[in-house]
Amino acid sequence: MSSSALVVDTLIKQAKVFNNGEAAVVEDVAILDGKVIARGNDLDIESAKHTIDASNYWLMPGLFDIHTHYDLELEVAPGLPESTRHGTTSVVIANCSLGLAFGHQREDGQDPIVDCFARVENLPKSILKRCADGIDWQTPKQYLEHLEGLNLGPNVIALFPHSMLRIDAMGFENSISRDPNEQEMESMENALSAALSLGYAGFSTDALPFHYLANQPHCDKTIPTQFAKYEELKRLTEILRQRGALWQATPPKDSVFNTLKTFLLTSGRLHGKPLKVTVVAALDIANNWKILKLAKFLARVLNSSFLAGNFHLQALGAPFKIYSDGVITPLAEEISELRELNELDLEDRAGRMAILNDPDYVARFKSMWMKGKQAWGIARIKRLLNLEDYAFNRKLSDMTIESCPQKSWEGHSFQSVFDQVLALKRGAEPKNICPGERDIVQRDFMWVCDEADFVLQLLRTFDTDLSWSTVTANRDLGTVRELLMNPLLMPGFNDSGAHLTNMAFYDVNLRSLKLAALGGDADVSYMVKRLSKDAATLFGVEGGTIYPGDVADLILVNPEALAVYDGDVNVQRVHRQEFQHEQLVNRSEGVVPLVMVGGNVAWQGDQFEQSLGQKPFGRLLRSSHSS
Repeated sequence: MSSSALVVDTLIKQAKVFNNGEAAVVEDVAILDGKVIARGNDLDIESAKHTIDASNYWLMPGLFDIHTHYDLELEVAPGLPESTRHGTTSVVIANCSLGLAFGHQREDGQDPIVDCFARVENLPKSILKRCADGIDWQTPKQYLEHLEGLNLGPNVIALFPHSMLRIDAMGFENSISRDPNEQEMESMENALSAALSLGYAGFSTDALPFHYLANQPHCDKTIPTQFAKYEELKRLTEILRQRGALWQATPPKDSVFNTLKTFLLTSGRLHGKPLKVTVVAALDIANNWKILKLAKFLARVLNSSFLAGNFHLQALGAPFKIYSDGVITPLAEEISELRELNELDLEDRAGRMAILNDPDYVARFKSMWMKGKQAWGIARIKRLLNLEDYAFNRKLSDMTIESCPQKSWEGHSFQSVFDQVLALKRGAEPKNICPGERDIVQRDFMWVCDEADFVLQLLRTFDTDLSWSTVTANRDLGTVRELLMNPLLMPGFNDSGAHLTNMAFYDVNLRSLKLAALGGDADVSYMVKRLSKDAATLFGVEGGTIYPGDVADLILVNPEALAVYDGDVNVQRVHRQEFQHEQLVNRSEGVVPLVMVGGNVAWQGDQFEQSLGQKPFGRLLRSSHSS
């Protein structure tokens, strides 16, 4: 042992290391004082406080989740355990124009956090109100200081949210009713420029047509960002362009022209310098093949040498499986007849029953549900050609009952239960029917004549006690892999921290790695870089590599466990004490045996470090635009 031999905190031995797209190499990694200090096979190590045998594992930088809505969860569970356990060590918050940069912004009886987050992110108002009550900052600078004082699990990267910026500059009522005047516009420009100087990584907006406010009398209005016209977006994104900062956006779904016009703002050819843009999302929509074609067309054209853009659609590395509690689901906001039910508070069961029993509403619901399913016309042709207007899937055989007071229906499709209802109505006796099932059909469903009647009665009988799921997009994993590997796209769109009982994509980085591994080590190396260094570069922050001198944000992955891991099967519905509410989560035990953030073990084996969320592990990653 030489006199220069190292005494280290942690020595990870003989892992297969994937780093920054380089060829995988088997070596040791030494960590001291929160940083990687050496890598290699002949390290001069005198002793290590902790030695980990990783001879059967992959070692890689901690993974980035670039599309989360963890803004509120950070206030009650800053360790972010549901991401940490799956190897995520850095998260991006304040996506889709929503965030806490200006505090609670309460004024004149308005409660913008509750109003903006509740329906868009399907979070209960009680959780949102409790978080807003605890907010004690008012400025974007104070908010970053607040984040730095939290006991973070993963590192946090903050975007600057457009809806909240509009409210700050214009007031809540004006932000959802008119254009800004010149003074207000300049106020927004100055605030955005100052935020970038503070280290916000970029600016988030939203244009999806089903993001609505949650409080009366504004339930028929969308969130403030959606009232911004092209000129407002152009002026604000010009500040990003000049600073090299990022614009996170969603497209105006129903207008190809407006989508193209808006995202041509990325073009360096047209605007003198490329604008970094990341957009939700490249999805293979089940009932409209045209959407994915348009997405890939946009990626090719905008990033072409002619337009010289810097445009990255986010690709979800999993089937887009949506769970719904009765009619409470994000996709229901797309259709006016379903949106009417979503406008009520989650707890307002009586209000939903009154609507569901209103004859005028019943007629409108039936017309909507049966559109394109009977008679001939444009709607029928579009349905047959898989070119429907709705992302919401109305095919009963694709809708699966996950939980229900009528337990015998769990695991069955709406179609199979509907068939049983029709059989009983004809006087037939379906096989394996139980007495309770016969009783509930005879009590509630004997009037049913068609599938629209059947769905209406399901909602009347069970309301939110009925949980069901459907795969709206990304049904073909071959197509999902193609999207993930496309260099013009970026893995993302996990929506972590939102839609508590509607989505469970906390493990999607692992699912992306699994799909990449089908192509061998070279593809794994490529995917690791996309989920780490490429994400860090896009958002202008440090991290994403494990060279000597780098902060030790790293994970181990068991490739054998990953190969057999099934993310959909490992979705669970658990009660989160922090929320006093249930949440859909993923469980990937055995796949990630170690997660280190800042050189500290946050997760090992099958359990968290006891101090996760009680002391700081991660840090606020301020963007390089602040320099």
